[in-house]
This record gives sequence, structure tokens and C-alpha cells, in this order.
Amino acid sequence: MTEAETPQSPFDPPPSPPQKPGATAAAITPEDVRDGAVVALAVGVAGLLLGLLWAWLAPRVQYVSNGEAVFLRNSESEARIAADGTFFLLSVGLGVLSAVGTFLWRRAGGVPLVVGLAVGSAFAALAGWRFGLWLGSSPSDLAAAAAAAGKGVPFDAPLELLAHGALLVWPMTAVLVHLGCTALWTPRDPEPDPLAGWSGYYRPAAPLPPTEAGPTASEAPRA
Repeated sequence: MTEAETPQSPFDPPPSPPQKPGATAAAITPEDVRDGAVVALAVGVAGLLLGLLWAWLAPRVQYVSNGEAVFLRNSESEARIAADGTFFLLSVGLGVLSAVGTFLWRRAGGVPLVVGLAVGSAFAALAGWRFGLWLGSSPSDLAAAAAAAGKGVPFDAPLELLAHGALLVWPMTAVLVHLGCTALWTPRDPEPDPLAGWSGYYRPAAPLPPTEAGPTASEAPRA
């Protein structure tokens, strides 16, 4: 036995035409993956610029020795906080630059591009942090550094990043700015044409015009 087919309601839209085979393209192409890898590599190398600027611009904490012990030259100094703030601001600026540069290079966007930007930015933040520590290094033994500087002579402490959460600033800024640029200025695909002949409302058919008919059996002429 076959099941009875339910007639189509006048409120239902007409069936859409069948799609042609191969009409929908693949969501991710090899070119997209290549572009994402290029972005990750370029942004990752830019982390060296972060380390260079951080070691150059961040203020240093200074110590001084009296010949017996080592003390902070200024106990109320905010140099440690300022070093973290410098790293934070540099990460924000480089995150915006990397996001805008990526968007201008490939306006179409795409998942591989965003993933490459996020991975490259995270690696750049780590590379910039370690490179900055290497550039701003000094003898780890304060006693040896104080003896080398001499009594009463201030010397710089090693550059440090106390707030490790600042390492997430670059990738978060880059991804958010890139998504914002994509949402605002990426050309959108044209919307499909609405279904022809269906507006969502039922329109009753127009009544048929009356037709002339001959006399019925009950109105037959009498002899």
C-alpha cells in the first residue's frame, strides 16, 4: 500500500528549483589555506619588532648598593607597572596594524585567514616577549651587578613582564579588529530573488462569470 500524499497548502511556498550539480563551491580552497599560512608567518616575524620597541621604550627599575646590601633606588617608582603598560600599548597598536594590513591584503576574509592571523599574533606576542627579555637582560645576580657597578652607583634591573595576561592582547585585538573590518567593508553576496508567485498570503480565486443555460427538467415547457 502506498501512503496518501497530502495536498500542498496554498500558504506553502512553491518548491525551489533543483540546484545544478557543482553549483556550490567548496567552503575552503587551497588558496585560502595558503593565504592563512602567509599571514601567520608574516605576523609572527613582526613579533621581533614588539620585543625591540619594548626593550627600547620600557622604563627600567634601578637598584643601588651601599656596599653591604642592595636597595631600590626609588621605593615609590612605578617602572615595573610602566613596563607592563608599555608592552600592553605596543601589543594593541601592532594588533590593529596587523589586522588592518591583513584586511587590506585580502578583503574577502575567510576562516583560514582569521585562524592564521590569530596563530601568528599569538606567536608574535611570545616571540616579542622573549626577544625583549633578551635585549633587556642584565646580570641575574644582584650582588654581582652591584659589585660591578660600585658603591652608590645605580644600575638597571632586568626587564620583566609581571602581567603575563598582556600576551593575549595582540591576538585578541587583531582578531576583533579584523572581524570588525570584515563586517563593515566586505562586499556582500547578492541576495537571491524572492520566490515568484508567492507572497505568503492566500488569495482566493476570482469567481467564474455566470453562464447561460437552458431550462432545467423542473422548468420544462408544458404542452
